[in-house]
Amino acid sequence: MTGVGGFEAIVLAAGAGTRFGGGKLLAPYGEGVLLDGALRAAFAAPVRGVTVVTGSDPSRVGAAVTAYARQAGCYERLRIVHAVDHAEGMGASLRHGAAALPADTQGVFVFLGDMPRIPVSVLAPLAQAVRDGAPAAAASFGGKRGHPAVIGAALIPQLLTLQGDAGARAVLQGLGDELVLVQAPDDGVLFDVDKPSDLDVGAKK
Repeated sequence: MTGVGGFEAIVLAAGAGTRFGGGKLLAPYGEGVLLDGALRAAFAAPVRGVTVVTGSDPSRVGAAVTAYARQAGCYERLRIVHAVDHAEGMGASLRHGAAALPADTQGVFVFLGDMPRIPVSVLAPLAQAVRDGAPAAAASFGGKRGHPAVIGAALIPQLLTLQGDAGARAVLQGLGDELVLVQAPDDGVLFDVDKPSDLDVGAKK
């Protein structure tokens, strides 16, 4: 998709997947690997570029990301950065991803690499909410806030100061009613993979 000027995406793909038993993002899923689902959503979003943050397995994850982007014809929009301090937690990954964003970024989608079923239809309304003046927007389903979230320009500096395992939630939680929630068509905005059995559950949806 041709990107909307000023919007970017970050895909967090740095985790070791300890609860999964390791190698989670590269586990077989559908016709490819688990990470492909998040990449598919990120490249389908109305963004100029997609920044993928690697961590525990940078060579293999980076190779898988590159292969996907080439096959999908999106390689020119891909940026891969490595979070050397990824073991600190999600905050470190987001810091590195945010630091790699172009200076004129108006808003950034934050995708999690282990969420393969994000419905594409929710992406444009999320960007539009921020374009219309919301400081941030997030997908929701069944009254629960999910992913992805879109962080507006005024809040991006906060991503650069995240510590530990604090992700985008740390930025969103203080917004109250200013956070726009966009209703998703299904629970893909809530579904993530923690253990191998989750792969079968997700694939049946």
